[in-house]
Order: sequence, then structure tokens, then C-alpha cells
Amino acid sequence: MEHKKIYHSHSFVPPDMNAEITVEGPVLPDHLRGLHMHDDLDAFRKPKDQHEALIEISELPEGRIIIARTGDCIVGYVTFHYPDEIERWSQGNMKDLIELGAIEVANSYRALGLGKKMIRLAFTDEQMENVITFTTEYYWHWDLESSGLSVWDYRKMMENLMKCVDMVWYATDDPEICSHPANCLMVRIGSKVPFDSIEQFDRIRFQQRFMY
Repeated sequence: MEHKKIYHSHSFVPPDMNAEITVEGPVLPDHLRGLHMHDDLDAFRKPKDQHEALIEISELPEGRIIIARTGDCIVGYVTFHYPDEIERWSQGNMKDLIELGAIEVANSYRALGLGKKMIRLAFTDEQMENVITFTTEYYWHWDLESSGLSVWDYRKMMENLMKCVDMVWYATDDPEICSHPANCLMVRIGSKVPFDSIEQFDRIRFQQRFMY
């Protein structure tokens, strides 16, 4: 299937800040190569390594990177790509199942609503209406220390973030998600997704079926 990547950008100057912030994407590899990562963007790997990972994702046919930046410094990003082949979500090789894989905002920029701005921009112009978008939320990925939030408050924050583009909680018997009650699966089914894809996704969500 064809993955449409329609570039959009939005710039603003937050109160009490002199620097303009631009939220944009999906960004092209060459654009990313001309930027650098904020030093605080180290939740998943070192900033330099994460920068290289973003470039690699942007080169994929289905990959899309949404960023927030000040000048040539990336202060936040969201990634979309096919699920990793070692995960259950890749079973069936669904061409219309896309994972919202990572979202990160530098500590000093977290009160500006950049997470919502980036995610909303990703769904501009109905670009994601022909795919099922999902994200798996695991509490061990959450920055509880810097945020000062409890596990449950952080879970509520992440749910509210994903709900800004109508992603909702979905049940699953995936062992990793079921390993802790704060973990969750959030899903958005595009308006143009065929019913057989929805059924296939349901079979991936639930695999522990028993005969009585």
C-alpha cells in the first residue's frame, strides 16, 4: 500500500521564551541530517545514536518522523513505523498496521504541550485514515523520576495524550502488556481501514484461546 507523507509545520513562541519552536513533519532524512538532538533526549539511547535511528526510520517507506525544534536543535520527536519483527504485532505482515513507537520531549520543554502538537500534526489531512495506529505503553519506559509522577498518574497522562487523536484503550492478552496493570495498548482505527484488517488485528491482539 502507499503511505502518504504530507509535510506540515507550525511555529510559535511560547510565553517566557525567546526562541521560536517549530513542530514539523513528516521530515525527510536530509533535513534530519542537518539537525542535532538536545542532550536531554536520552530516554531510549544516547542522543547521537537516537538521531541516527530517526534518520533510518525516516528512510523507510512507511516511516515518519515528527519533530519539535528550536533552530537546528531537536527538542522532541515522535516516530511511526511498522512493528518490530520480533514482536507479536508484526505477525501477518499487515501493511496497514503502524506503530507509534516512541515519543520524547526534552525536560525543559515538557510544559509546552509539544507531545500533543506533534501527534496531532501526524494525523493532519487524514494521512493515517487508511491504517490502524497502535502504541504499547510500558511503565518501565516512563520517566517517573524526572516527572515526579506516580505510575498511575503517568499512565493517565499518556492516555490523555493519545486520546488527542482519538486513540483508545484496547484489551489484549499480550504477555508484556499483561505483566503489569499500568501497561496498556492504545489504538486508533482509521476510517478507511477495511473490515478484514480489523479482524486480523483482533486475532493478533488475542492469541490465548482455549477449548473447553
